[in-house]
Amino acid sequence: MNKISIVKKLMLAAVLSLGSQLALAADKVLIVVTSHQQLGNSGEKTGYWLGEVTHPYQKLLQAGFEVEIASIQGGKAPLDARSVAEKDGVNDWFLADKQHADKLNNTKKLSELTPSSYKAVLFAGGHGTMWDFPSDTALQQLAAAIYQQNGVVAAVCHGPAALLNIRLNNGKYLIDGKKLTGFSNTEEAAVKLTTVVPFSLEDELRQRGGIFEKAADWQVKVVTDERLVTGQNPQSAAEVGMAVVKLLQAK
Repeated sequence: MNKISIVKKLMLAAVLSLGSQLALAADKVLIVVTSHQQLGNSGEKTGYWLGEVTHPYQKLLQAGFEVEIASIQGGKAPLDARSVAEKDGVNDWFLADKQHADKLNNTKKLSELTPSSYKAVLFAGGHGTMWDFPSDTALQQLAAAIYQQNGVVAAVCHGPAALLNIRLNNGKYLIDGKKLTGFSNTEEAAVKLTTVVPFSLEDELRQRGGIFEKAADWQVKVVTDERLVTGQNPQSAAEVGMAVVKLLQAK
């Protein structure tokens, strides 16, 4: 084999390698969890709800997407212990694999990420989100950028707290005029935390112009409007992941 042929083969290999790397980057989805662990003035701890991470994570992974996990502060994210009180096979699957579990023990810091690296962002719930999601400017900028680059923005349960202050380039709130859902007032009352949380998620989503829809308490409810996907409660987490997959595969 002459030198020209060798050079051509090396150049082709380099191009294929670069193309593979670019394809991988284009197929990333980001799941964001809370860094807040104090449940108001109750004296109890909170954090992210594990199943609202693991169930969509599994659906995205099965569909061939690479999934990264970030939090507001980065590092080990606080787990709401109530979310592991009952047996959950998907949680067990996730925690049994160090590669998966380490993503929650070493979350990426949201403010250090580049929106163009992701095709979608999904905000997992847990009561902690009610304190740190709405006011985080890095979160707002990243989600707006992903949405405006034709990406998908999703949230489940209390995760839609992230949506409250996201504005697009036209100055409008992302959720203004869009159908959506989230943890409802009746569900908050059922868990006896209405007076503990800093605001009513359902009321604030409506206040921002969202067209709030809900099912009966603890029933699966997922709403897709354009490239916004929301789920009402923990029971809706897997279906939120499936709805995100459907949108991404349709592109």
